[in-house]
Amino acid sequence: MAELKKTLSGTALVAVGAAGLIGSSFVYLSSQLFAEFSAGGVIIGMLLATFLACCVALAISELTSSFPRAGGEFVYAYLAFNRPVGFLMGWLAVGVFCGIVAFYVTATGFLLGQVIPALNTIPLYSIGGEAVHLPVLMIGLGMLFLTLWMNWYGTTVAFSIQVMMFITIVVLGLAVVFVGFDHGDISNFLPAFNEELTGRTSWSSVFSFVLPALGFLTGFSIVAILAEEASVSARQVGRIVILSVVIAGAFYTLMFMATAWVIPWETTASFSSGTIDAFRHAGFPIVAYLAFAIGVLGLLTTFLAVFSSVSRLLFSLARAGLLPKFLARIDNEQRIPRNALLFTTVIGIALGWLGPKSLVWLLNVGGVYVAMMWLLTVLTFYRLRKTLPSLHRPYRVRLTWLPAIGGVAALLIIAANLLPGTGMTLKSNVEYMILCSWLVFGVLVYLFTGKDKSQQANLEDMLGDSYEAFAKAKAQNS
Repeated sequence: MAELKKTLSGTALVAVGAAGLIGSSFVYLSSQLFAEFSAGGVIIGMLLATFLACCVALAISELTSSFPRAGGEFVYAYLAFNRPVGFLMGWLAVGVFCGIVAFYVTATGFLLGQVIPALNTIPLYSIGGEAVHLPVLMIGLGMLFLTLWMNWYGTTVAFSIQVMMFITIVVLGLAVVFVGFDHGDISNFLPAFNEELTGRTSWSSVFSFVLPALGFLTGFSIVAILAEEASVSARQVGRIVILSVVIAGAFYTLMFMATAWVIPWETTASFSSGTIDAFRHAGFPIVAYLAFAIGVLGLLTTFLAVFSSVSRLLFSLARAGLLPKFLARIDNEQRIPRNALLFTTVIGIALGWLGPKSLVWLLNVGGVYVAMMWLLTVLTFYRLRKTLPSLHRPYRVRLTWLPAIGGVAALLIIAANLLPGTGMTLKSNVEYMILCSWLVFGVLVYLFTGKDKSQQANLEDMLGDSYEAFAKAKAQNS
């Protein structure tokens, strides 16, 4: 039975979860967001989105503490429903995280190109009207291979670096927030809404921003996916899922507030690089560079966390007999899924050359997949509560109605993305093609994947030490 090595401390898990959520785009997108949603809409919308994400995270927290196994929501859906539903959950997750890995292969060089224009030279080709430049692509591929190397000898090296980068992000973020509030003024923030600028009422601004804000918070299930390698108790792992969302949501909110405080937010709305330009305009060029550094570090931490997650997802699906079994092999000494790591690298190379415009299509489709995963996760939570009431749950949700709020929000997001006339509908036919093609490809993979083991053997391999508790709870309820 393939078992991964438990090397992740509680601190490392927090760094994986929280820093994995804190990306880079918010640093230079704040100007665009202010112009479209007002500063008040962005800040209040982020708080509301954090609450909704926490509602879903509560469900994942309980499920993770019950089954701390690689694969996260895939494992829970498999147990709650059946093999096809489990595969659907895992396939959606693979689609989401592979899209993110591919996006960051290009986004790294693209972000650096904002301050080093020489990187935006030697155009190779153009896709979707966006040129792909050789230096940008080479930087992304270099980061991809560096991440593979950091993971090759286990999680200790990779996530020790993750912890250091996370601490640096927090320290730099506090410095930016301190300067913003200390040298800024509330008059720069008030009035918090400007209907003439945005064309939206105050409440419309808030609710319209919730969807993109949830995009900033996508990925807290990374903690669940890596739970098998945690060296802390199952109860602590469950708590860390929630803590990751709270930390990331608070970080984003404070950064947006500091940006709106330091100079009039309507002025920032006219800039091109958001927080960076706001502090430079306010007379703090060093702080502007600190904000840029946060963006770079956030990109690196997100990439590292997502890269590791993809490999564990592939490993878990293969261990349950839902993907080719070579992906379930682990290194005997380090006890890590090296084949899955190599396959993740191949995916990054295969998709990374598509360029930022094409990869934005993948991210937009990924947003729909995330909403589907959240809805399935909430349904999984309630189904296991009903079918396995006696199951030991180290972290137990007390207010069981809260995950339902997250489920309703996920359903609304799906509708808003797919139904015409909502203002948030997928805008490109290519995006609809990607959406359908990935699901059709998943059906083919499911149908043609070998089923050389029994259902019980797959469950035993997938659950490991958790199988006994699952079998006992199931027997008691039958």
